Amino acid sequence: MDSNALKQIAAEAALGYIKPGMVVGVGTGSTTNLFIDALGKAKIHVEGYVASSVATETRLKGLGLPVLNLNDTGDIPIYVDGADEVDPHFRLIKGGGGALTREKIVASAARLFVCIADGSKDKPMLGKFPLPVEVIPFARSFVARQLVKLGGNPSLRAGVTTDNGNVILDVTGLDLTDPVTMESRINLIPGVLDNGIFAQRRADVLLFGTPQGVVERRA
Repeated sequence: MDSNALKQIAAEAALGYIKPGMVVGVGTGSTTNLFIDALGKAKIHVEGYVASSVATETRLKGLGLPVLNLNDTGDIPIYVDGADEVDPHFRLIKGGGGALTREKIVASAARLFVCIADGSKDKPMLGKFPLPVEVIPFARSFVARQLVKLGGNPSLRAGVTTDNGNVILDVTGLDLTDPVTMESRINLIPGVLDNGIFAQRRADVLLFGTPQGVVERRA
């Protein structure tokens, strides 16, 4: 099975967590797009969906699925999203699609965070995938210097402006043996909106698509 097929079976497995009447948070990215398409076919009568990006909102509406504003819903029962890396402690790196800040907000508002991914994202520790950091444009150079002091090698993601009007620095070389601490240290840098370490709000359920089927893990 190719990676798209593995993503597909993970995305479809997440449908089992969606119940009629729920408000459902929906992430951003290639695997989540497959989940959205599966939602469109399943026609589960939920109250509505909270999108983590403009792209996700557009895809949901394009399938005739109702979209709600997080400001109007309060906390929500469930959030479903993909990941770029997952460690054995359910901590993630996210943000390859540039929506990391809104993804973290919706994930933090959810009582259950279901992460869907193909098995290649299952890693012994975080750090191979470049860490996305969302930065206010005015502070880009300053933040980059502070990330170098933390051991990182930041590079500007060319041609990308986030839904919040900011830029993304992709950072390699950071020591993520303690991702909770690093998440906090980066977010304390003035000019950083958020970063793609999901360690303080980690996943609750992992659904990995593998050639042998879907592997489910619960925190």
